Amino acid sequence: MEPAEPAEPAEPVEPVEPRVRSRSDPSGDEKLILHRRPADGEDANQIAYTTKVEDFIAWGRRNSLWPMPMGLACCAIELMATVGPRFDMARFGAEALRFSPRQADVMVVSGTVTKKMAPAVKKIYDQMPNPRWVISMGACASSGGMYRSYAVVQGVDEILPVDVYISGCPPRPEALIEAILEIQRKITRGEPSASELAVPIQSTASDPSPRSARTMTNPASVA
Repeated sequence: MEPAEPAEPAEPVEPVEPRVRSRSDPSGDEKLILHRRPADGEDANQIAYTTKVEDFIAWGRRNSLWPMPMGLACCAIELMATVGPRFDMARFGAEALRFSPRQADVMVVSGTVTKKMAPAVKKIYDQMPNPRWVISMGACASSGGMYRSYAVVQGVDEILPVDVYISGCPPRPEALIEAILEIQRKITRGEPSASELAVPIQSTASDPSPRSARTMTNPASVA
């Protein structure tokens, strides 16, 4: 049996410098390095990246929306599909469904809101921290749908301020993803949510119906 030949020594591997994102300096051809510490004797102003605190907070907020799944009817099946592997809402940072209202900032009302369920929906909404957004998913949540009866709320906007409406019966998961993207665009533009524009309507003696929980948009704030 012949002895095994000795292995050849491996060639030394040259260290690879880490790739650093950079951008051109408008005043010259030098590069502004954004992801490294300044070297000794180097001007820190040439590598600093500045922004406003409000923009930084909005950047983190729009990329980490946590929905509160208010699944009340068949539209909730489409909501479940949206966070599944086929549509993968995690691409937009909104896949963390929170079943505690204190940990959610986007309520997705998907399905028929009955008069019996409306107080529970309003109570959960009131426990969500500000800023908060509401998506009315489907025809039933937006307008009562086919249920023109005394037992069904004719649109969740009778009890909650709504930011985005989604049409369809039921709408596809792509429509819900577009609604999430629209809320992200609103945050980027710095627009206030519907809850921030809403003012409560106080009930009067001539109107003893339980409308004190309703909200409406303040025309002055919109103008």
